Amino acid sequence: MELIKNTSVLFERYQQYKIENPKIRIREAAKELGVTELDLVNCNERNIQLHADFNLLLNDLGNLKEILAITRNEYAVHERKGIYTKATISSHIGLVVNPDIDLRLFMANWKYAYAVEDNNRNSIQFFDKYGIAIHKVYLTENSNPIAYQKFLEKHENKLKEDLSILPLDGNNKVETPDIEIDVLGFQAAWKDLKDTHDFFPMLRDYKLSRLQALRLAPENYSHQIPNKKIESLLNLVSSLKLDIMVFVGNNNCLQIHTGPIEKIVRTGPWLNVLDPKFNLHLKDESIDQVWIVKKPTDMGLVHSVEAFDKDGNLIIQFFGKRKPNIPESEDWRLVIQSLENVV
Repeated sequence: MELIKNTSVLFERYQQYKIENPKIRIREAAKELGVTELDLVNCNERNIQLHADFNLLLNDLGNLKEILAITRNEYAVHERKGIYTKATISSHIGLVVNPDIDLRLFMANWKYAYAVEDNNRNSIQFFDKYGIAIHKVYLTENSNPIAYQKFLEKHENKLKEDLSILPLDGNNKVETPDIEIDVLGFQAAWKDLKDTHDFFPMLRDYKLSRLQALRLAPENYSHQIPNKKIESLLNLVSSLKLDIMVFVGNNNCLQIHTGPIEKIVRTGPWLNVLDPKFNLHLKDESIDQVWIVKKPTDMGLVHSVEAFDKDGNLIIQFFGKRKPNIPESEDWRLVIQSLENVV
């Protein structure tokens, strides 16, 4: 790990690695070189460290006009074009909400921001205290380049700080044994939900992991389906021209697409949506479990399709498009029924 301290040596190693592996993504290159993605960004002198005033940074992104917002986890990448509107940040929770850029921000571990130039593409990238990329904002052909230069002039940290990256805690959280769970109380609380946003606090109150909750759910409120149903779901939604919601996130950011999905393309292990304003890249061979989940609300049941990896991490969620105080669409419920009924 000595390379982390010597940025010039790391930069040379990284450039050589890219020559030998021209299609490699920076996330994978960092793993192969034994460093973090932030280390690789930091070692390139063309990249600019920004002041880590995230409230101000996020609220100034709107000046750039159209951008491409990217949020990902290990097995899903969510890309959405749009214009940032005002970010609302309270304590460590932030929101950016408009029809195109729709984000939920969990900011306790946000630490660094950089302006990155790579292959003639400019972006603003955010990283957590472990050096992991949280969220990236790329300029498009419709961005305002003058505003981008003003953004850099305003936010550049000219007294560039040395990185202080924490090692990841390798200890996996251990589930509370089923026998210690108040299952009847939990099931009653599930049936008594009034809003989907109350689901996570309920899991916290009963000390349940998400997958454990699905396994112990009240009868008929969760149902595991074959993993291949994700591809069936996308193709069916596309053929019906149905508006849906696609959620992809990591520990620090959740990004949401609301609208149709049209062009579905498989490329090797990746299942892709390739639309003008929305792209999704899902490594569906890495999905371990897929569940249909039903949550009560004041406006009736809300159905989601949720995919998990082998460690129980949530990869992606799908909902029918919903508006406040309007029940879930019957078209979406028909999609759910088709997933439940067909083997």
